[in-house]
Amino acid sequence: MSETRSVPLYCPYCGEEDLRPSEAGHGAWECHACVRVFTVKFNGLLSRAASGPAGEAASGTAPGPVPGTVTR
Repeated sequence: MSETRSVPLYCPYCGEEDLRPSEAGHGAWECHACVRVFTVKFNGLLSRAASGPAGEAASGTAPGPVPGTVTR
């Protein structure tokens, strides 16, 4: 797996593309359109159990929550 990550293409708050790396820390980006600083962090992959069998998605039933996650 690659050690480098893709850069964000647009601001998650305003959608503008005027982003620059921030000195606030690793993964921090500055949006010069809406003057916000945000971070991008990879949290992990979903477990295969969360996606369930293909039949569940077709029938309209949603899988239950993944253990260790917080639902709001």
